[in-house]
Amino acid sequence: MDILKKEMRLNQLEATLKELDDVQAKAEINEKIEAYKNNMMKKLTAWDRVLLARHPKRLTAKDVIECVFDEFMDLHGDRAFEDDQAIVGGIATIEGRAVTVIGQQKGKTTEENIACNFAMPHPEGYRKALRLMKQAEKFNRPIITLIDTPGAFPGIGAESRGQGEAIARNLYEMSGLKVPVIAVVLGEGGSGGALAIGVGNHVYMLENSIYSILSPEGYASILWKDASKAKDAAEAMKLTSYDLREQGIITGIIKEPIGGAHRHPKNTCLNIKDTIMRSLKHFDSYSAFEITKERYNTYRSIGFLQRFNYENLKGVIK
Repeated sequence: MDILKKEMRLNQLEATLKELDDVQAKAEINEKIEAYKNNMMKKLTAWDRVLLARHPKRLTAKDVIECVFDEFMDLHGDRAFEDDQAIVGGIATIEGRAVTVIGQQKGKTTEENIACNFAMPHPEGYRKALRLMKQAEKFNRPIITLIDTPGAFPGIGAESRGQGEAIARNLYEMSGLKVPVIAVVLGEGGSGGALAIGVGNHVYMLENSIYSILSPEGYASILWKDASKAKDAAEAMKLTSYDLREQGIITGIIKEPIGGAHRHPKNTCLNIKDTIMRSLKHFDSYSAFEITKERYNTYRSIGFLQRFNYENLKGVIK
């Protein structure tokens, strides 16, 4: 039974609780709910976390901006083509500190998702993000990025306007930014589409978010020629927050309530805010050189060099 089916059962129990007036009966249902959460909702597979990362009620970038930051001034456009609604960005304050916030925006209804292209940015979205990053660097504002995309939009129009170049340019420019970059993966972190705003000094993931080179469905289609094996692919890909922390790819994990961030969004936002504030304070005494050096060292430390023994190929290649 996957997490969404378990959630349906939990919702039924909670609906029953609301209908009761008897104190004793309420206490019994409350006990059932707590037992169910502890016994059924905590044991999550990689596929469960994929489903939670894609949950229709999952926190969006705008939800986090509204809850975590004190003020926010939305800025638009890439000064070249148009404003991409898949990328939201602007100037914000958090505990009195000015920062630049850039996020990939998903909708919660079909209409909202169509408007923001299901959080799949076009090249103008990435160029808008880069414009805001360079502005932040000019005025010495830390940058907070909120990642939540299945990937960059692969349409003909996007490709003709330089999708690959826009992503590559962001990777290049972000690596040398002289202000701290703190990235938080809210839901899906899909391939270069996510990495284009994810080259951070610190990279955090919500507990039930995912970060990978492509979707489990795409992985299964390539490896096994069968997208229906996405559940198996999710296990093989090591795409959960716990997998990535173990591999040293992310800085840390932001805890979520049992059942996912959407069940208690305010608590999740408080956890996000605490994490961001700790990270900002970490850089208080850093010079611009030290900031860029730490970012460089972070990415140089990912992975390892394995020397290949060509003697092993004898008898294999003729």
